Amino acid sequence: MLPPKPYKGLTRKLVLAFDVGTTFSGVSYCILVPGEVPVIRGVSRYPAQEQVGGDSKIPSIVYYDLQGQVRAVGAEALQEKIIEQAEDEEWVKFEWWKLHLRPKHLASSHIQEDDIPPLPRGKSAVQVLADFMRYLFQCARTYIQQSHFDIWRSVENSIEFVLTHPNGWEGPQQQQIRRAAELAGLISSKDGQSHVHLLTEGEASLHFCVANVIASDAFSSPITVSDFSVEGEDQPGSQGVVVVDAGGGTIDLSAYSMKLSPTSFKEIAPAECCLQGSVFVTRRAHTLLLKKLLGSNYSILEMVAQMTSVFDKITKLRFRKPDEPSYVEFGTVCDKDLKYDIRSGQLKLAGQDVAGLFEPSVQAIIKGFEQQTRVASTPVNFVFLVGGFAASDWLFERLQKYFQPLGISFCRPDGHVNKAVADGAVSFYIDHLVSSRVARATYGIGVSTRYNTRDPEHQTPQHAKFIDPAGHQRIANQFSGILIKGTQVSELREFREPFRFIQKSRHDTNTVNIMCYKGDLQEPKWLDVEPSSFSTLCTIHPDFSELSRTLTPQKSAMDSSEYYEVNFEVVILFGQTELKAQVSWEHEGVEIRSPASIVYDE
Repeated sequence: MLPPKPYKGLTRKLVLAFDVGTTFSGVSYCILVPGEVPVIRGVSRYPAQEQVGGDSKIPSIVYYDLQGQVRAVGAEALQEKIIEQAEDEEWVKFEWWKLHLRPKHLASSHIQEDDIPPLPRGKSAVQVLADFMRYLFQCARTYIQQSHFDIWRSVENSIEFVLTHPNGWEGPQQQQIRRAAELAGLISSKDGQSHVHLLTEGEASLHFCVANVIASDAFSSPITVSDFSVEGEDQPGSQGVVVVDAGGGTIDLSAYSMKLSPTSFKEIAPAECCLQGSVFVTRRAHTLLLKKLLGSNYSILEMVAQMTSVFDKITKLRFRKPDEPSYVEFGTVCDKDLKYDIRSGQLKLAGQDVAGLFEPSVQAIIKGFEQQTRVASTPVNFVFLVGGFAASDWLFERLQKYFQPLGISFCRPDGHVNKAVADGAVSFYIDHLVSSRVARATYGIGVSTRYNTRDPEHQTPQHAKFIDPAGHQRIANQFSGILIKGTQVSELREFREPFRFIQKSRHDTNTVNIMCYKGDLQEPKWLDVEPSSFSTLCTIHPDFSELSRTLTPQKSAMDSSEYYEVNFEVVILFGQTELKAQVSWEHEGVEIRSPASIVYDE
């Protein structure tokens, strides 16, 4: 179904994909050699790492000293000698820092203020990300130099970086990731940004599933298009696929229509993202332990923290049956308090209580899936579970219980599913399987129109009026939609919106705000009717240096003063993994385009 194809480039190139996770991170890579079939590999050796193998990842931990210098990263931060030195020299251990980058609109009412450790003094989340990516790059470089004879020198100046992020991360977070890549030294300047490619973790996971499951004989042989023909399908022969990437901090759901021959994928519903990854199971366990041990000799915070750590590393992964107790092994045979279910250094937890710790995450996945299937243009036939959290047998069994009655094939791919994002990100660069994506919100611009005495809406007192430089009365705070939520957009499709500035000076500096609407109206018209549902997605800074030379002055109808009228179109590409923009205008019948920089409000 996906026959291997030789690389068609003219020169060698290295593709490096970073999967920076909330709890664990990894790197995959591919050396592209002209005429050879690409092979995706993982970096499987890191400093101080005990476990070496194909599923090798390192903890997303950074130690800083009191001067803000990085002292230990990843598996090195877990060494006893480092822990002792950190305590003696008062280093700051920082973990779960990725969650500081999360967008404000993501539902987070279940997150308490102390759930996420604070940032180190004088450090931003972008700086921590840069320090961590710099370390990952050093590890990847060392690994490749040791594993491939004399390869590094031939590719060190031809590196393409694929950096992944959760589905819910948007323009502002992408801008921060790009800035971190510069700070980390992955690229030397803004010109190097063309070698940085951003991708959602959901889409990366899809590519992993295609390469490791969908393209395999085990999948394609018994399953043909005719086996799953469904009435009412928008695309004959299409099957619906949902990929659930269950990670440490976030759970991402991505829905696609799939055609097997020829292989093609289109997004069929807005991507979903929720803050219900495995760390929140651990945080709920911490709360449960505090309540259970209250009043005992084991209720001191250090002891509860130790138990929580054991639960996170062992108990959580071993849990399978809610009708059987689970145990947290924290002490010695001398530790005993039957009143609190402690015997021989083990704390007994009721299986139902442990199952309850998983349930908010389970329900978040079900809610996201049902939201996607409600709007999907193709019925869903398959669901794949990947990510580090997918290692939980209970999570898999609990979801299987939900999907089986629906007649949906649910599977957890064999192999190292915790490397799905990194491997899939490399595959994305090579194969680029997704041809269209779905708008997650309604996008447009704020506009004003000439005041119309016959329009009842223009008489409403709440709508502000003003006089423009041309002397005309106008109504402000109107919204002109460019792209409606749920629209399927191909990668190359352009969205155009005519725009006009009326200004006093020929060389006024103008910007265009792209607005994002997340309310329930299908076609919102006014920015001041439902203001809490609107936000500024980004600001486009067009280059009008060439256009301004063609402007001619005009006389105001009010006081005969001079003004200039600038007519142009904003051209936006929404269908790629990042927003792209240009401005366009006509001069003597010829279209002229100028690049436009995009700045996000962080």
